[in-house]
Amino acid sequence: MLDATPPVHRSLFLHAPIRRGPRVVLQQMLALVDDDTPADGSDGPVAVLERRLANLLGKESALFFPSGTMAQQTALRVHADRRGRRTFAAHPYSHLEVWEEQGYNAVHGLRLRRTGDPNELITTADLAAIGEPLAAAVWELPQRDLGGLLPTWDDLREQVSLVRATGAAAHLDGARLWEAQSYYRRPFDEIAALFDTVYVSLYKSLQGVRGAVLAADTATIDVARVWRQRLGGGIRDAWPLALAALVHLDTLADLMPAYRDHAIAIAAAVNADGAARAHPDPPQTPLFHIHLPADRRSVDQAGDALLAETGIQLWGRVRSSPDPGRCSFEVSVGENAMDFTPDEVVALIHQVLDRATPRSHPRE
Repeated sequence: MLDATPPVHRSLFLHAPIRRGPRVVLQQMLALVDDDTPADGSDGPVAVLERRLANLLGKESALFFPSGTMAQQTALRVHADRRGRRTFAAHPYSHLEVWEEQGYNAVHGLRLRRTGDPNELITTADLAAIGEPLAAAVWELPQRDLGGLLPTWDDLREQVSLVRATGAAAHLDGARLWEAQSYYRRPFDEIAALFDTVYVSLYKSLQGVRGAVLAADTATIDVARVWRQRLGGGIRDAWPLALAALVHLDTLADLMPAYRDHAIAIAAAVNADGAARAHPDPPQTPLFHIHLPADRRSVDQAGDALLAETGIQLWGRVRSSPDPGRCSFEVSVGENAMDFTPDEVVALIHQVLDRATPRSHPRE
């Protein structure tokens, strides 16, 4: 019989279950409804959420999807059909490529033009060098797999203008748009105005259950609604997912600057200590990576031991590195991480490294 996973009492990991249990989430949702709240229709939670996000993003319309994967593929399909082009550009670490089993091609017959160096942000020069007609280009803000990096505002505007001048659409993977806004410090609608279509996640920054919203002009959303139905996403009774997202919609933007400041403080403490390295230095958003001088499997085992002994979880996943003696993990500061002082994070990293065994090599 497999051992049960040890309970998590405290966690640096944003999506740990300690604040996301069913009873907690349901109690938060109940506070938003009364006996007269309808399940569906123009006054139901889904419609309310769509209107509020359309307004926040300065778009004519918005549409709920049960997943971000479906929302983004739908946006790209609409752009491709409208322009008669099948190729879109995105960073090599785009969520569309890394996490979606190439659904853009298997389901929609689209082709990804991987653009830029995998370990750097896309540049204007990278986009100018594509040399083939595009249906769309995708910007992930922030670039999660690069430690939450973002282009400067001027660079972003220049890149979007270049792409749009070719007749291609600009699409924003804004799954973590709230984190990006804490860096740009511009209104959400000003950021979204650069893009033809904008996707936001309902469970990442917003800490909902699942789901996504796609925002755009009304004509684009009307076509996206057809594709949502074709892909099986036109589900009824989606109100629990919408309600869970509405819980934090009014408060999240105000909390993000404090989360970002705490991320900067943790990263500074890690880098001052020197046993590990935080990147970027300083973090641009509440999201950054901590790089460890040990291999992934040893660190995973050390993290499991730390959790079993103390109830403390430091990560959701450890990332391997091209250097077999190194690995990294993501820190996305939210309510969970605010419970840890920077010095405590440094001390916990030392505990992990003390437990991690050197990588073994076969005898020659």
